[in-house]
Amino acid sequence: MENEEKELETSSVELEPLFEEYVDFETFSKSDFRVVKIKDCKEVPKSKKLLQFTLDDGTGVDRTILSGIHAFYEPEELIGKNAIAILNLPPRNMMGIDSCGMLISAVHNENGEEKLHLLMVDDAIPAGAKLY
Repeated sequence: MENEEKELETSSVELEPLFEEYVDFETFSKSDFRVVKIKDCKEVPKSKKLLQFTLDDGTGVDRTILSGIHAFYEPEELIGKNAIAILNLPPRNMMGIDSCGMLISAVHNENGEEKLHLLMVDDAIPAGAKLY
């Protein structure tokens, strides 16, 4: 019965199709995915979507990343959490603030409504730990 209920729940889930194009290992290895500790998070003035994160990325220098996830999270519920980010993207200016990286989220549609989950990891993993 329990498995049957789970099937019914997932029957309304829509996922984006997988990419058909392969990425070679050398290209993949250039992506610097790290665990980041959310030190602070706040709303971006004049934006309904953006949250501004102050992150510990293990370097000893705070990193700022903006993410359009305010529809799914309130800033205060994210402070102190460990998330996953790609750090070696070029800075992108958003609302006059440089965003230096991108937080990683899982996205799907359920019953026609977008769902987003910020990828968070165990607090025992230190900020700056590299993902392979």
